[in-house]
Amino acid sequence: MIASLSGILASRAEKSAVIEVGGVGYRVFLTAEDLAKLPEIGASLHIYTHQHVREDALELYGFMQASKLEVFEMLISISGIGPRSAINILGVAPLDQLRRAIAAGDVSYMTKVSGIGRKTAEKIILELKDKMAGRGVEVSSHPLLRDEADALDALISLGYSRDEARNALGAIHDDSLPLDKRVSAALKKLGT
Repeated sequence: MIASLSGILASRAEKSAVIEVGGVGYRVFLTAEDLAKLPEIGASLHIYTHQHVREDALELYGFMQASKLEVFEMLISISGIGPRSAINILGVAPLDQLRRAIAAGDVSYMTKVSGIGRKTAEKIILELKDKMAGRGVEVSSHPLLRDEADALDALISLGYSRDEARNALGAIHDDSLPLDKRVSAALKKLGT
């Protein structure tokens, strides 16, 4: 089992990167956020990986943080959620907000922000809520989840696609901003 890679970034694509370790190039699937954090081609890096074995393929999924790998492995332990779905779920919302939403049992946040269906969101919450709460994830910041979902709705109502709105909100790193300031900051990111 390949648990991590330390090597040189050889190339990057839309959803993956090739990391060269000892003369061997490993193709690793990453979230959009982690792809954006990769160094320049030829630079050294270290990533945590999950090796997924299927009948017809061996695939590596990589993460810049061990905490993302941990949540990824929790997600794929749920029946019906494969590694590509799990990496997509991790890629559309900040990890802390996603964990808080699961711990708080906020199905509406999960469906709005992560783009998954209601039944899948309910299944994720049912299976992972206690695990998140048991790992010290704070639920007290639940109003921030509502603000994030409301900010997403506001940007969509202004004509932006769900992906554009998610990406703009994901680029705002100050969770303490009130709703109107989050929308304004996202609009600046979108170039309005």
